[in-house]
Amino acid sequence: MAHILVVDDDDGFREGLVETLVDLGHTVEEAITGEEALEKVGSSREPLTCMFLDFRLPGMDGLAVLEALQRSTPGTALPVVMLTGFASSDNTIGAMTLGAFDHLTKPVGRQAIQSLIERIVSSTETGETSGERLPPFSVEPESAKPRLLGVSETLREVQKQIGRAASSDSTVLLHGETGTGKEVAARVLHDASRRRSKPFIAVNCAAIPADLLESELFGHVKGAFTGASADRAGCFASADGGTLLLDEVGDMPLPMQAKLLRVIQERQITPVGSNRAIRVDIRLVAATHRNLKAMVETGAFREDLLYRLNIIPIELPPLRERLADILPLAEHFLAEASARRSRDMRLSAPAQRLLLNYSWPGNVRELRNAIERAGALAPGPSITAEDLAFLSSQPQDDQGGGPPAAARYLEMSLPDAVESLERAMVTHALTLAGNNRADAARRLGISRQTLYAKLAALKLE
Repeated sequence: MAHILVVDDDDGFREGLVETLVDLGHTVEEAITGEEALEKVGSSREPLTCMFLDFRLPGMDGLAVLEALQRSTPGTALPVVMLTGFASSDNTIGAMTLGAFDHLTKPVGRQAIQSLIERIVSSTETGETSGERLPPFSVEPESAKPRLLGVSETLREVQKQIGRAASSDSTVLLHGETGTGKEVAARVLHDASRRRSKPFIAVNCAAIPADLLESELFGHVKGAFTGASADRAGCFASADGGTLLLDEVGDMPLPMQAKLLRVIQERQITPVGSNRAIRVDIRLVAATHRNLKAMVETGAFREDLLYRLNIIPIELPPLRERLADILPLAEHFLAEASARRSRDMRLSAPAQRLLLNYSWPGNVRELRNAIERAGALAPGPSITAEDLAFLSSQPQDDQGGGPPAAARYLEMSLPDAVESLERAMVTHALTLAGNNRADAARRLGISRQTLYAKLAALKLE
């Protein structure tokens, strides 16, 4: 039996969650504000097992409460489950970076609550919830920083992984198809880490000739080779104190792989033409669209280097596996394009269906370019299917992605197909409505009561 503190100013949700927890056999305390929650943590006669904490609260918000808990009990922080009515990249990554055990969207089902508490109890017994956490996470204006946009559960898991990884300096290996946003993910990771005030340097290993790659990475001294007219700091030195992204590391030549392995092991570089080693302090992030394990088997990639890079692996899912993200992303890119042109534009229903039916072999990058192109050439304020007709002439199997989204429904069971489509439509309607349920229900052509029932059944908000 667990002793749990529930912190939420929404009386209806709080009382429902408390009732579920008590029914599961746990003892529960309640708080309405962050200040009251911290007081109860300090005065509770029975040690608390965990806390369910709402993101938006009067006075101190949920992130401020998390920061206060980390300061008051460093290394032995109370497991905290953050709750939010509408998950975003910022609040998800921010919560995980500050040490939240998990980050959930309301409403939360009974089975999910039960399994979550079992995980908390198990991890507490093994000591997995303790550890050093980062300084306060600051949320910058949306336009000021890169974000991993999307509302799908698949992307939410990526956001949580990045938030957890940001609290350490361990090397991260990002894997995903071209266009899935690996560099954006690396930048988000950097911005969430303790190194966020230091440089972020990205180098594409596939775009630099093999004979110049060593100089690009490690620098060179004057006279090291023909044309070296002055000393030059390489990417490792430029990123000192910050984060270095080695993009497309799978394209790195084998001789260079050996030198990179040595640098990772010793954390020092030797510029070309010099015999003086320079110590560097960086967070290394590698990214690739290649299957490095398969390359190891063929001898094209060093196995020992893969071990060094693959400390924290994060998989960026292709867009075709993030059906719920396609329309929200398209609306976001269209809003950006409209703002640049001071011209309001929208997606017609046929255009939305076309976007959902396309398999997006180029992933998010292709979607952004398609919306940019359609927005620039569309004669009217509404983007129609005709404005996106160029997509039908594009090859859809470049990445081995399989059939378009609509065709994939035919490969599912009927219940799975219905749930997948409902999830995408409800999520899209809530996004367009700014999470206004009444407006979302009108867009879907259903009553508010029916929308509430679907939100509960789909575990969505």
